[in-house]
Amino acid sequence: MPKLYSARIIIAALEKVGFSVVSQKGSHIKLVKKEEDKIYTVIIPFHKEVAVGTFSSILRQAGMTREAFQKFLK
Repeated sequence: MPKLYSARIIIAALEKVGFSVVSQKGSHIKLVKKEEDKIYTVIIPFHKEVAVGTFSSILRQAGMTREAFQKFLK
């Protein structure tokens, strides 16, 4: 079974890549990363454990692979 990450860990790793928190509505946090020709927007539910499917969707929205994400943990 794949490891589940908390929203805090996911947000911290994405901030290292260049994402920044722009807003929060309820328990969902919006992060944005602007590049020269593209804007990435990611919505993360602020939960203790983010579901595997949701985590995969977050990585897809961020344009990252699971391996690239793991490089930015702590």
